[in-house]
Amino acid sequence: VQLVESGGGLVQPGGSLNVSCVASGYIFSIYAMDWYRQVPGKQRELVATISNGGSTNYEDSIKGRFTISRDNAKNTVYLRMNNLQPEDTAVYYCHGRIWSLDYWGQGTQVTVSS
Repeated sequence: VQLVESGGGLVQPGGSLNVSCVASGYIFSIYAMDWYRQVPGKQRELVATISNGGSTNYEDSIKGRFTISRDNAKNTVYLRMNNLQPEDTAVYYCHGRIWSLDYWGQGTQVTVSS
């Protein structure tokens, strides 16, 4: 199993970014996928989840601003982030629980600053 993120970068407050995660090594379409984020000195926190059927759940602070989606034909899960704020600055990780094991991408840095 391999999860590879891309996207992220530096954006001004109020701006938007997309991050993507390409999965390989398993049947992507039958598993839920998540996005987490982590800032130094804090625990990694769950941001958004998408089920294998496309149902979504979001952490309260990002509801209405972030959108998780998936393209099973491309083995890819996305996180669209709008109206980004400085407190959204973090490393964003893609996660899947596959065959009862947790798999993580390498992370991608998102920095929101003027």
